[in-house]
Amino acid sequence: MDQLILNIRPPEQKTFENYVFGKNAEIVATLKDFDSKNDGYQIIYLWGVEGSGKSHLLSALKNPLIVKVEDIQDMNDQQQNDLFNLINEIKAGNTKIIITGNQSPDEIKILREDLLSRLKWGLVMHIKPLSDEDKFKVIMNQSQERGFHIEEKVIQYCLRHLRRDLHTLINTLHALDEWSLKTKRPITINLLKELLDKKII
Repeated sequence: MDQLILNIRPPEQKTFENYVFGKNAEIVATLKDFDSKNDGYQIIYLWGVEGSGKSHLLSALKNPLIVKVEDIQDMNDQQQNDLFNLINEIKAGNTKIIITGNQSPDEIKILREDLLSRLKWGLVMHIKPLSDEDKFKVIMNQSQERGFHIEEKVIQYCLRHLRRDLHTLINTLHALDEWSLKTKRPITINLLKELLDKKII
């Protein structure tokens, strides 16, 4: 049952306001316009490494006329053909589409040439990874929002010894908070190591 610790809180709503943009302020501003205006680009391709916040940004888009497609790099040939046709339909109409992937279009070797050309019809944007300083700020802000204290050395340990994508770091923070409450112990490096040993995180 302890391994369910990460799932006992409802997920926080993902918005543009609580997205930590780092060096990606221009991308956030562009997506806000994409969400709220009927003119401008119809097609956006958004790419970045795992944990860079692509799903967060898609969730922040509230316009029902925007079609959202994630992880194009995992599509088989038939799915790519369907997406190709969908983009053509969207281009001919008044809707929009945003597509995400983990690489730039030219770097995804499995992409069909016709689909690659369609992606280049639109705006291609690269989400730049957050710096360790940005990630540090995110963890501190999250801990303050959840109402508990975490020492800087615990955060530094996470940045040195755990996977460095933001998704992993935030889940680790939440697990530490829950385990601290459950065991009535302060959040320390020893508590973090205990969770790692128990494979709870």
